[in-house]
Amino acid sequence: MLSIYILTHNEELDIAACIESAMLSDDVVVVDSFSSDRTVEIASRYPVRIVQHRFESHGKQRTWMLESIPPKHQWVYILEADERMTPELFQECLQATQNQQYVGYYVAERVMFLGQWIRHSTQYPRYQLRLLQLGKVWFTDYGHTEREVCEGETNLLQESYPHYTCSKGLSRWLDKHNRYSTDEAIETLRQIDQGSVNWRDLWAGKTEIERRRALKDLSLRLPFRPLVRFCYMYIVLGGCLDGRAGFAWCTLQAFYEYLILLKVWEIKHMPPTTLDPSTTLAPELLPPIDLDPQSLLT
Repeated sequence: MLSIYILTHNEELDIAACIESAMLSDDVVVVDSFSSDRTVEIASRYPVRIVQHRFESHGKQRTWMLESIPPKHQWVYILEADERMTPELFQECLQATQNQQYVGYYVAERVMFLGQWIRHSTQYPRYQLRLLQLGKVWFTDYGHTEREVCEGETNLLQESYPHYTCSKGLSRWLDKHNRYSTDEAIETLRQIDQGSVNWRDLWAGKTEIERRRALKDLSLRLPFRPLVRFCYMYIVLGGCLDGRAGFAWCTLQAFYEYLILLKVWEIKHMPPTTLDPSTTLAPELLPPIDLDPQSLLT
């Protein structure tokens, strides 16, 4: 058997369905970031453990969870509230936990948007590390999200999970990605100043994860990034085959990319006192970078 952690913050619209999908396990833990809506109230109706912890970042929240909340089982699966566990995936996870060769497994997400699966423009199969052995995997921050640090080999699972990325409405999606874009802007500045493109992984990476990360590092340095991303997703990846939902998805992703570039310019050129207090950054957090602002806005 395996334990399932569910990460939540103001997830009253999703939490019931998420928990119900996770009840295949006999140990479900809801890790809530002090939601102000009915998330905890709804979760308390189910036979699950509920623990609250102040959110700092995605990487820190996951690491705190793994270090501080003892699960019933040695293997755990990380589920977010807008994701679902499926019976087929759960059975494959059970089989995978019998193999001691690996410390973690990546699972592909199926992005559900406007009532359908966006298969092409989301780079499916796009993997996230979800199943892990306790004490063998940790997380660090990367942009608005996290990256895993594994003390051992990892592998891929065949089954995938649905991710209802816009289940709480477009306004919530826009608000969330407006906040995410600030973190992504900081990461963009750091990567351009301190990082580099791993060309070997880009063309000959051993796994899809290595190739995707190298592609991400390359994309940060491309001119006309929003336009390039739209064309890549809609034409190269075949987002046009996803119909109206595919066009809307590609447009939103290009908009998000442009918002990141605007935040990069804002961080570099506007006085901190003129920025929104929730996004004001300490000067020591920003690397000394000398970039042409025109190149960032093209």
